[in-house]
Amino acid sequence: QVHLVESGGGLVQAGGSLRLSCAASGRTVSNYALGWFRQAPGKEREFVAAISWSGGTTDYPDSVKGRFTVSRDNARNTVYLQMNSLKPEDTAVYYCAAGPHHSSSWSYEYEYWGQGTQVTVSS
Repeated sequence: QVHLVESGGGLVQAGGSLRLSCAASGRTVSNYALGWFRQAPGKEREFVAAISWSGGTTDYPDSVKGRFTVSRDNARNTVYLQMNSLKPEDTAVYYCAAGPHHSSSWSYEYEYWGQGTQVTVSS
């Protein structure tokens, strides 16, 4: 009932920035928490960021805190992930997700997932 499409991935040098977008359709996600996860080859899916439905609460793991910023535009049914000071270890497929909860770092809390967008950070 919610279709999520990520965009904005690509190749960037270490220290650079990328801004990922995730547009939702089918159902408004203004009352959904939105999250970002990533998965690198050979690794498990990792929590990256989450934002509450109101946008008033954000959460980040220590690995990205201070470098990544999640935001949302409910009028556009879109969530963003601004990634600065990128490191090679940030290389992964990034997924956005939506769920009917406040804000969660747990993948099982999310009902809908995008197809992913590749982010590659060169050294």
